[in-house]
Amino acid sequence: MKTFIVITILIVVVLIMTQSFISKITSKTESHAYEVIKVYDQFEIRKYQPALFSGVKLASKSYKETSSMGFRVLAGYIFGNNNRNQKIAMTTPVVMQLGDSTEMFFKVPDGYTMDELPKPADSAIVFEKQPEKIMAAIRFSGWANDEKIEHYTSILKAALTKENITHTGRFRFLGYNPPYELVNRRNEVAVELLHYDN
Repeated sequence: MKTFIVITILIVVVLIMTQSFISKITSKTESHAYEVIKVYDQFEIRKYQPALFSGVKLASKSYKETSSMGFRVLAGYIFGNNNRNQKIAMTTPVVMQLGDSTEMFFKVPDGYTMDELPKPADSAIVFEKQPEKIMAAIRFSGWANDEKIEHYTSILKAALTKENITHTGRFRFLGYNPPYELVNRRNEVAVELLHYDN
């Protein structure tokens, strides 16, 4: 029994140290820059900087069915599945445009132009320069799934309606953590606003 307790304590210590190390790496990962314009009770308004994204369109609208599939395609590209076998740094968040079909996007790290990027080996990958956007975002923790995304989308919709803030109706899921990060997980649902006066 004593040996079991010692082994259990050692496993817990190693797990805590590993997760602490992963959290430090995640916190240093380049993210899509934004400025918080206003904070409401349940959500906040942000101004996102223009950015270049790599993306892939997927047939299903289910987060469960498309999250792993889309990630594999886009991660393959940045890990070297391109005409130069060139690795490109990972960024956060992973963006999923939700609707009848799903689009997944990775922000291209700052410093690249469209012409400088290696060509993807997978022809399904496209690149898109997105302009400055004003967005509303609501945050939730833990592991994301279709039910949670739908739940927080409904909360955000209702909160925006209450504040008379109009939006495009095209909601996005934003995921900030790698699958092996078990604690302090950050997830968001966001939508672009049609008009906003601070």
